[in-house]
Amino acid sequence: MSFLTDTLVAVLTVYISFTNTFAVAVTDWFTPAPSEQFVAIEPVTQTDEKLTTLPSRFSSIPDLLRQSVQYQQATVIGADGLSAPTVTDPIEAIVNIFCTFRSSDSIKTTTGTGFFIDADGVIMTNAHVAQFLLLAEAERTGDAECIVRGGNPASPLYTAALLYIPPAWVLENAAVLNDEQPMGTGERDYALLYVDGTVNNQPLPATFPALPFSSELLSTRIRNADIVVAGYPAGDLLARGSLVDLIPRSADTSISELFTFGSNRADVFSIRGSVVGAQGASGGPVLNAAGEVIGMIATRGDDAVDGAGSLRAITLSHVHRTMLQETGFSLAENLDGNLALRSQVFADTLTPFLLSILQTAE
Repeated sequence: MSFLTDTLVAVLTVYISFTNTFAVAVTDWFTPAPSEQFVAIEPVTQTDEKLTTLPSRFSSIPDLLRQSVQYQQATVIGADGLSAPTVTDPIEAIVNIFCTFRSSDSIKTTTGTGFFIDADGVIMTNAHVAQFLLLAEAERTGDAECIVRGGNPASPLYTAALLYIPPAWVLENAAVLNDEQPMGTGERDYALLYVDGTVNNQPLPATFPALPFSSELLSTRIRNADIVVAGYPAGDLLARGSLVDLIPRSADTSISELFTFGSNRADVFSIRGSVVGAQGASGGPVLNAAGEVIGMIATRGDDAVDGAGSLRAITLSHVHRTMLQETGFSLAENLDGNLALRSQVFADTLTPFLLSILQTAE
């Protein structure tokens, strides 16, 4: 797998470099190049004590989007600052991402959670949820459709396009995407979706119910801090084989421990058990006492340590830092600009190669 993915990355890098020679000649006439502030890597900030290390599989990070002139310029076109948060209740901001796969002999459904992180219609969720938008295009399991549902109970609302999924995550997980219960630590397990339409062809709302967030580095002093988690847990409904009556849930709980992927920065934290802790809650927000999203549910936790319904979440500082590594832009900058254009550039630039990786890994 390593040799194959390294080869694919090398081929894609050559492709992007080649196409950029033409893109520069055309787009530099009317689009300013990104300023130095967009490509600067933040300094390392240590937490106040050593963290427990989780295993990391990401030995090398493909530098694909940083080399793409189209992607870099699309990210700054129309950038005028983030839209202001519009809600404080996580129940108002979360959505259910519901995907259906139909083959000649079966129908398979999958469900996950996401939340509006920007009022212009950007949804944050897990890569292992957003991957189904890639799988739909790859047609690995037949005809596929993903819709965004909301409300209580969840009902169809929107269609969405992939705005960003870490290429490094796809490279590392391509061989296991179709596993019934894929295992992972949560590293780089995030993605951004962009609402591009409604299921009933009605106009999109002027603003979406977005939560405030903080991508500041968490200190170990946050252990035992009170938090709120929210999601669309579907454990009981999945056991009965129906997601018709899926309802949103939120719960007060607390952080028990922090973990790092090797840099001694808080990348993951464990959450004590609650009613939210069930399959389907992945991608849900975790809010601090100030009402800011500081993390996103990524995996099940250790029930023996933290009680039934325990969870683990990746920090938004992990999302911010790794997104900066891969794109040259911070989390906030990746939520700004011309979203439709950036989604299209991602689709044109990277999606064909991500699909080739998926096909090769079959």
